Amino acid sequence: MTNRRIPSLTPARRAAGLLAGLALGAAVLAGCSSEGASTDCGLDACTVTFDRGVEAKASILGVDARLVSAQGDQVTLEVAGEQITLTTGQAATEVGGLFVTLDSATDTQVKVRISRNQNG
Repeated sequence: MTNRRIPSLTPARRAAGLLAGLALGAAVLAGCSSEGASTDCGLDACTVTFDRGVEAKASILGVDARLVSAQGDQVTLEVAGEQITLTTGQAATEVGGLFVTLDSATDTQVKVRISRNQNG
């Protein structure tokens, strides 16, 4: 059996790694904000739940998304400056280099998925 010595990280290296991790985490969290909506984001996709009856908007994945109107299971959104109308169950619609899908629309909320790739 050979004894190998595993080099330990110096305090400076440990601190540098911790700071890099914190900076990355802050960048991811700073990447989305909302008003009248909640967001749940990963690296390449976000689920945005808009509250109906208010000026609901969110900034995610580098673009702004806003709920324009909702009637039944059909909603109109403005994403990256373009208006699109979606229906529940419809295939993803590409807008501004992103793919948008309407997950659900209730009397109180509209839930959409916005992703960088069609399968995301």
